[in-house]
Amino acid sequence: MNARTEPAEAEAEPPDAIARPPLLRELLLVAGLFLVYKLGRQLATGHTGNAFHNARRVWDLERALRLPRENTVQSALLHGDTLVHLANTYYATVHFPATIAFLVWLYLRRPAHYPWARRVLAAVTTAALVLPFTFPLAPPRMLGGTGLVDTARLYGPSVYGPPSSDHLSNQFAAMPSLHFGWALMVAVGLIVATRSRWRWLWLLHPLITLLVIVGTANHYWLDAIVATAMLGIALAAIRPPRRSARTAGRAAGRLAPHERALVGAGR
Repeated sequence: MNARTEPAEAEAEPPDAIARPPLLRELLLVAGLFLVYKLGRQLATGHTGNAFHNARRVWDLERALRLPRENTVQSALLHGDTLVHLANTYYATVHFPATIAFLVWLYLRRPAHYPWARRVLAAVTTAALVLPFTFPLAPPRMLGGTGLVDTARLYGPSVYGPPSSDHLSNQFAAMPSLHFGWALMVAVGLIVATRSRWRWLWLLHPLITLLVIVGTANHYWLDAIVATAMLGIALAAIRPPRRSARTAGRAAGRLAPHERALVGAGR
């Protein structure tokens, strides 16, 4: 995420063009967001019986909807130890750092878009913390009779311990998948905030994340679908900033003379 990934003379706002929010306040807000994420999932522990009952209901619903089986993705990963190890590593190490890097980059390079992205992430995260209280869900790696295996436990690295002794996370909060929801927001945010012809390649991040969370049996397809719906609602309610007249003027200044004439004629 740097200026070299965009065309020369991209419309990056000059550092003094837009006032950034106070750094200390933003550090506290973002730290609070991640703290709420971790503590909220821990508070929604328990309800093991309901979590497995709901897991069977989700699995049966996916089959009724004729969604592809998660086994298809996992079978592809299990063709080689290296591939499945890379998938487990991606799941364990990319989620938080990529989201933090995204927010830091926006704060430094696109300060006008930073508050919008932070608000969207906060809204999605807060909404996602409600579901584990009302709909606890065991991940597919725990559901018997599916043919799926816990790839992290078998091949490593794993971020989870045994559910009975894991006090750092709630393993029965599979829905929605914030791994996917945050990854999709990172891609959407970078596409909206940049003008590079290559910016759509950022969609590879949520695509890879989707294949990883399903292939490692940490999430169902429906977990990602629900996360997408939540993000869509948040994006509809919290709109990105419009391009300023100054930015539009800089963009128009890069047009050829006949193009500027056409733009002016259309006003």
